[in-house]
Amino acid sequence: MAKALLGHLHTDPRGASRALSENARLRRRVADLEALVIRLQDENTRLADLETTAALERESLQDMQPV
Repeated sequence: MAKALLGHLHTDPRGASRALSENARLRRRVADLEALVIRLQDENTRLADLETTAALERESLQDMQPV
């Protein structure tokens, strides 16, 4: 019963240590995922720009074709 109360009251130093390390791990994971989102957004923007450029080139080539 005493162990259950200690765990419930969060006074067990082992639990606090585990919680701190888990919190740090989760913060690192969130930072990694945020960096991944930014990288993917940048890549998506680059690919969209390439597609827009290609579409404009195709359109200009079609305009130059004899009717």
